[in-house]
Amino acid sequence: MATPSAIIWSNNQLQLLDQRILPVQCEYLHYDDPYIVADAIRAMVVRGAPAIGITAAYGMVLAAQQLIKSSPASTAAWHLALRPAREALANSRPTAVNLFWALERCDRVIEERGNDGKVLQALTDLAIHIHAEDIQLNQRIGDFGASLIPADSIVYTHCNAGALATGGYGTALGVIRSAHRDGKIRGVFAGETRPWLQGARLTSWELMQDGIPVTLAIEGAAAHLMREHKPSWIIVGADRIAANGDAANKIGTYNLAIIAKHHGAKVMFAAPTSTFDALIDGPQIPIEQRPAEEITHSFGKRVAPENMVISNPAFDVTPAQLIDAIVTEHGIIHQPDRIKVLAHLAEGKRNNR
Repeated sequence: MATPSAIIWSNNQLQLLDQRILPVQCEYLHYDDPYIVADAIRAMVVRGAPAIGITAAYGMVLAAQQLIKSSPASTAAWHLALRPAREALANSRPTAVNLFWALERCDRVIEERGNDGKVLQALTDLAIHIHAEDIQLNQRIGDFGASLIPADSIVYTHCNAGALATGGYGTALGVIRSAHRDGKIRGVFAGETRPWLQGARLTSWELMQDGIPVTLAIEGAAAHLMREHKPSWIIVGADRIAANGDAANKIGTYNLAIIAKHHGAKVMFAAPTSTFDALIDGPQIPIEQRPAEEITHSFGKRVAPENMVISNPAFDVTPAQLIDAIVTEHGIIHQPDRIKVLAHLAEGKRNNR
């Protein structure tokens, strides 16, 4: 049984699979308002950097649909009319750079088509293209990453960087899917991923849908499992990769990279080049702080003392020195650093011309 699509565009309406209630319920929520789409991103109805970018592009289509009766007559008028919805979408999740990448692509479409009255159709075509393109890129990432996996491997993954976090195939789970297809995967350890339990609820479920052997583990067991089972790779996705090769991912990834170095496991980040931010280094990546209730409460019930001081960062940044490979749709960056990252991005741009 294949994993259902996280994002569906049908009859000029956006449908998002509510990932907050998986795997107990499989329910799609319907959206025709860009501001409510921004709320859905913030509330993690949809999550994962590529999926957030795709959703934001569809959100801009919904914003344009609301304006079609007023028919802004120029590029400047379109930009002005769409600005509030764009700002709402941009402010929904600050760490995921794919969000801003998608919105900037929408900006360029408005710039190109704002004077000819075809902005809505052009934005719709762009969002559908970004969605389909992401699936194709993920499959290429999966195949490149799988080439690094030895035969008969156990691997470890964290959070959810699968079909649910992307347009379809997945980044980290795309690598695992391709390696399993090639007969290389003996088993996968999935860390539970607190506080939203994306590893327990989503990654485990996805891998089971595909018949890939998976063992769910508490996060505190990572060092023990690496010592006992000797995984060949820790494979994760990314929400932002900086110019110097530092990579932001779900909180707990940095811990895993440190533990992996001690136990001889290699660390792989799998992400499309749209996840790269070539203008900053790792320490400059903004780290989203999530609501305190996510860790003071469990299923609506308080589990921590009242009036606690809470730290709930959604992401951490793994230094490039702890990363063995970054895998993109253009290939593999081994032992990443600034020179290699910028050269990889430049080569990718040349190949896309």
